[in-house]
Amino acid sequence: MPWESIKLNSGYYIPSIGFGTWTLGNGQGPVDQVEQALENGYNHIDTAQSYRNEGETGVALKESGLARSDVFVTTKYSGTNGLDIPTSIKNSVSSLGVSYVDLYLVHSPRLAVPDIPTCWAQMEKVKEDGLAKSIGISNFGVQDMEILLGSAKIKPAVNQILLHPYVYQRQKPILEYAAENGIIIEAYSALIPITKLPGGPLDKPLNEIAAKFGATTEQVLLAWTKAKGAVVVTTSSKKTRLQGYLAAGDIALSAEDIAAIDAAGALGEKKVNMKTVLKGLS
Repeated sequence: MPWESIKLNSGYYIPSIGFGTWTLGNGQGPVDQVEQALENGYNHIDTAQSYRNEGETGVALKESGLARSDVFVTTKYSGTNGLDIPTSIKNSVSSLGVSYVDLYLVHSPRLAVPDIPTCWAQMEKVKEDGLAKSIGISNFGVQDMEILLGSAKIKPAVNQILLHPYVYQRQKPILEYAAENGIIIEAYSALIPITKLPGGPLDKPLNEIAAKFGATTEQVLLAWTKAKGAVVVTTSSKKTRLQGYLAAGDIALSAEDIAAIDAAGALGEKKVNMKTVLKGLS
């Protein structure tokens, strides 16, 4: 299934679809779900300090029997419990039961204390110390990236952001700036138009395109995200859905398909923005 790995500016490769642990909570549930993802062909697991399930992710990795080099592991510095980056990365690799992570992200620019250059220098040290093969950012806007690149010795490998058709126009400058600077975009919450915002302008083109391919609307959204050059981070507790998401890698949308989704997304974005404005006036 052609979810090909993508080469990062660090020289390492990232699998272009990953299983995220954001919504899984803790306890046995996330252990079982990460194991299920690994068993069904996901070789990229995305977690974070603030998800509070790095330990469970580590148990699943160990119980899978997979070699460390067979799984791409991402975690994030979330500033949890007020801990700094040097302490947090050591805690994270310990919780995950690994000696290094493949990708370590700053979860948000607001965590860059006292400022972005100081924070990024600490991230560069994480890479230099061998605790992360690649380092990156999450939820950084264009201005945040400009500040970071102004002092960086090592460019961020990725910027993980909210990305789906209803926010595409808003996020497009981030995608363009990242592309100009060799930074890969990772997309989270790609399925929101279906799971949280059904009944909008996207329903019609998604249903039509899904029917054409004999696919689900979720698969079409993931194929759209892939077509934008982004790595997908998604999740599900259902085995059939996980398998369906992998199969979405086989869907090659036409330029017309992508344009139809873009147009409906822009229309939906305007409606959401107008609702926000009207709500503010009421």
